[in-house]
Amino acid sequence: MKGRRRLTCLIAGLTLAAGCGGVTSAESPAAPKSPGPADVESPAARVSPPPRTGLPRRGEVGRIPVPAGGVPVISSIPTKRKVVFLTIDDGWEQDPGFLRQVRDQRIPITVFAMRDAVEAKGSPDAASGGGRYMGAGGWDYFRELRDAGAPIEGHTLTHPNLRTLGYERQKAEICGMSTLIRREVGRRPALFRPPFGNYNGDTTRAARECGIKALVMWTATVQPEGKIAYQVPDKRLRPGDILLLHFRPGLAGDFRVLVAKIKRRGFEIGDLGAYLKAGGVPVS
Repeated sequence: MKGRRRLTCLIAGLTLAAGCGGVTSAESPAAPKSPGPADVESPAARVSPPPRTGLPRRGEVGRIPVPAGGVPVISSIPTKRKVVFLTIDDGWEQDPGFLRQVRDQRIPITVFAMRDAVEAKGSPDAASGGGRYMGAGGWDYFRELRDAGAPIEGHTLTHPNLRTLGYERQKAEICGMSTLIRREVGRRPALFRPPFGNYNGDTTRAARECGIKALVMWTATVQPEGKIAYQVPDKRLRPGDILLLHFRPGLAGDFRVLVAKIKRRGFEIGDLGAYLKAGGVPVS
C-alpha cells in the first residue's frame, strides 16, 4: 500500500505535497528573489500623464491672421473638420461632477477664470445663473482642472465692461488676473476673454502688454439643459465653432447633455490651444 502511494506521488511529481510525507507548497518558505530589470517599475511608468485628445491633424488648420504688433480676436477656428471647442467662464459654481467628467472622459476644455467669481467676492452676475457659490472661495478646484488638462486663462479681476474703462484700468484688470493665475496655478495665461465680449483698441493693446497672445470670443452660448443658442442664421454647429459655457448651477448635468448632443451631430471636441498653435498663434 505504501509503495503504491509513493509511486503515485512520484508520478505526480509531488514529493513535497500534502499526504506525501512533506509540507505543502504553501507552507514551504520561498527563497528571496533578486529583482531583475523586468521587475523594477520605472518612474515614467508609475506617473504617466493622461493622453491629450482633440488634437489637429497635419495641415488641417488654416492660418490665423495675427496683426503686426497686436493680438488676434478669434471667434472660430479655420478648419473643415467637424470639431468644436468648449470654453467656460467665471467660476461662481465649482461643481465636482463637472470636474469628474472633464478628468475621467478626457474632454478638452479651456477655462477663463475671473477672480471675484473664483474667490466668491461680491454678487454673482446674471451669467452665473443665480450662482450659490457652490464650492467657491478658493483655487483648489481650478488647480484640479489644470491637473485634468484644462488650461486656466484670464477673464479679468472684477468682470467690468472694458469699453467703459481707460487703458490703465483695463491693463490693471487684465494683468492683475494674469499675475494671480500665475501665482495660483503656476502658468501665466496666454488667452483672454473680455467680459460680455466687449473690447476696444485699448483692450487689445493692454492684453498684448500683459503677455496675452489672443482674445477669444465665441460663436454660440450654452444655456441650461445643454441648449445651444447660436449666433448664425442657420442655427447649427459649424466646423471650428467656439462654444461658451458658464460655471452655473446644474453644470454637470448640462455638460453631459451638451457633450452627447455634440457627438450625436457627428462632431468632435477639440483642444483649443493646440488648434490655435497649429494656426500660427504662439500660445504655450
